[in-house]
Amino acid sequence: MDTYKFLLICLTSLCVLTVTSSHANEPAKTRKLVLIAGEPSHPPMMHEFKAGSMLLEKRLKEIPGLIVDRHEMGWVKDEKTFDDAAAVVIYSDGQERHPVSKANHQAIIQKLIDRGVGFGCMHYAVETTKGSKEAVAFKDWLGGTYEKEFSCNPMWEPKYNTFPDHPVCRGVKPFTVKDEWYFNMRFVNGFNADGSHEHEGMKFTPILVDKPTMKTRNGPYVYPIGPYSHIQADSGRNETMLWVVERKDGGRGFGFTGGHFHVNWQDDNYRKVVVNSLCWVTGLDIPENGFDTAPVSDTELLENLDLKAKKK
Repeated sequence: MDTYKFLLICLTSLCVLTVTSSHANEPAKTRKLVLIAGEPSHPPMMHEFKAGSMLLEKRLKEIPGLIVDRHEMGWVKDEKTFDDAAAVVIYSDGQERHPVSKANHQAIIQKLIDRGVGFGCMHYAVETTKGSKEAVAFKDWLGGTYEKEFSCNPMWEPKYNTFPDHPVCRGVKPFTVKDEWYFNMRFVNGFNADGSHEHEGMKFTPILVDKPTMKTRNGPYVYPIGPYSHIQADSGRNETMLWVVERKDGGRGFGFTGGHFHVNWQDDNYRKVVVNSLCWVTGLDIPENGFDTAPVSDTELLENLDLKAKKK
């Protein structure tokens, strides 16, 4: 081998090593989650949006590559925080009390959706006002929404025994928790509890699924009390209480219908599947066993509760 060829090979190898080393040392992209807690509502230990989001924030801050910007009272303090957000998640009341239904908030979220920002809603926040502009938007953003007198909201204890092969399920073990688990959501056509589906570029995957008993279907529901004949008629059908979507714009979304009783954050698997979902919706990679989250003590559970008005 002549000297020229030898030097050429050495230079080529050096370039490859330099590029490889450069990529190896690049830090993982940091993702920012804007977490919005709604205004106070309901009796104590129910709809504790602020305290619940603070419990989650504490655990999310331990996750590498994730920045959490948490806000209270239904909206952000400065809308510039959305500029570098990877995802926005709302844990609040719904219908006319939904943060998206106020002022120009829907237009702001729509602009974020258009650029591929993730979006998630928890508990009552999955419900929009029937026939509203938000109800239409939520089908595009989340793949579905709670619709009054079509969906229902009984207190019951589903048994989550099996999970799909999806990142948000990693490390989650079978569990059962009593909550106000909404079901029979108004999903995009073709979306249901029987596995992943795709519709016009959106991929939908049901995560927490169970078959309500006839007693659950008969109610009473929280409001209106029911029963609804169409809910009774679907006896034996699987229902979805947590779902995720991959939107055609490249963004991600999820809806979680639990979150009514504050005490449920003490359940390790309930908490884990929500933490996984919050990370996944930002685009973060979920490790093989999901994200470990510290247990919630009785003392911590009672911290940061809203000052609720006493019933007269």
